[in-house]
Amino acid sequence: MRMALAALVLSAGAVVAPVPGPVPSAGAEPYDCPPACDTIPDSAWIAPQAVPLAAEYGWPPLAEVARAATAPRFRFEELCETPPVHLDPRGYAVVERAVVVEQAAGTGGRWQLQAQVMHWRGETWWAGQRAAEVFDTAVAALLACQRTNPGASPSLTAEEPGRIAAVVAGPVVLHQYLVVNPANSTISELALWSTAPPSTPWPPVADEAVLDALDAPLCVAYIGSCR
Repeated sequence: MRMALAALVLSAGAVVAPVPGPVPSAGAEPYDCPPACDTIPDSAWIAPQAVPLAAEYGWPPLAEVARAATAPRFRFEELCETPPVHLDPRGYAVVERAVVVEQAAGTGGRWQLQAQVMHWRGETWWAGQRAAEVFDTAVAALLACQRTNPGASPSLTAEEPGRIAAVVAGPVVLHQYLVVNPANSTISELALWSTAPPSTPWPPVADEAVLDALDAPLCVAYIGSCR
């Protein structure tokens, strides 16, 4: 790729001096990386066409709108008024968040989107445990949603090892998806929400299909982490 880029620049009449020393991999390329990685590869994100309501909303590639996130929390935590986690392991994860929301007036009832990819660096035997702990804590907090916000009513619609889908009903309707892959120390989140009633009905999409679409890219992005 660098040779092709250099050829392109030289054809425009510019001269590119060689870069001395090795080029750091952290954030240098948006491609796949080892399981112990200090960046979120573009390939880790769910494909936009696999996100529910893609036909109606035309979601963009999430890697293009993702930004580094500090003090990250899952979308349901805001809606459920979940208390902060003491010594939250998410504070030292590599996290990127993609948000697609309508800010204009008169957009009530339109679906909004948040996706996050959280990756813990280091040996996967340790970092994978952190990811699994964060996932388990999140599931417990989601099930406790009505205790922390009496106006929100949660229900799990799919539950498998390391994967959940849930709906939180109330003045805001939230569809929440979470998957964890300890083999690459990564969590992927997808959340879509709308004020009730939504202007577009929720489509008849299988939760398992959405969870698969969240899970599979992690095996591609973090090389050799899935067998």
